[in-house]
Amino acid sequence: MKKDYISVVYDQKRTPVTGYPVQLASYLVNRFGINKNAKLLEIGCGRGDFLGAFCGLGLECYGVDISDHCSKSNPALKVACLDVSKDDLPYADNTFDVVYHKSVLEHINNPDHLMKETSRVLKRGGRIIILTPDWVSQMKVFYEDFTHSRPYDRTSIQDLLKIYGFLEARTELFCQLPVLWKYPALNIFGKTLRLILDTPRARALTKLTGIKFFRWSVELMVLGTGINDK
Repeated sequence: MKKDYISVVYDQKRTPVTGYPVQLASYLVNRFGINKNAKLLEIGCGRGDFLGAFCGLGLECYGVDISDHCSKSNPALKVACLDVSKDDLPYADNTFDVVYHKSVLEHINNPDHLMKETSRVLKRGGRIIILTPDWVSQMKVFYEDFTHSRPYDRTSIQDLLKIYGFLEARTELFCQLPVLWKYPALNIFGKTLRLILDTPRARALTKLTGIKFFRWSVELMVLGTGINDK
């Protein structure tokens, strides 16, 4: 029997549910000063881990995904099933304060439609938040996901945001390790590790020692953000 992407890649045994989505959602809400009454749209909400985390923080949340996995397993969440690479988002203009997506953009060969639709449904002054694998640090593992089609780095995300009219466009390399958000000075050790380790070796060390710092200070994401201006 054929299975969908979510049921394979995000199978509970392979990718168990953890407290990370709540930690990341809390960090982003605090960092960008997102109000608790804000309306947030998550593009590519998958099984709903992050969407549920944002909801738990008091935001009014909506999600879209190409799979109906989330809408079936979490009927309390407001999720629409569609292909964001070609389908229009089922929301009126100027609806959302925030559009967020993590590990989505790299699956889309041409982001033009998604970026235009994102700008349309965002309010003037609304914020886009993008997280996507950093090609420079993940090039040796990027295509282990056969649905990945387009890699990005800081420059390409910055240019993408500017081309589609987002103001205050900023990008940074982002470590998926909450201790580094709390104690940024520790990033000096991560920078040192990146001089001597690539992502496969860092993963191997984490598997051998159980120390998450090796993998997640080397295997980076690009965090991009900007303000809608239309």
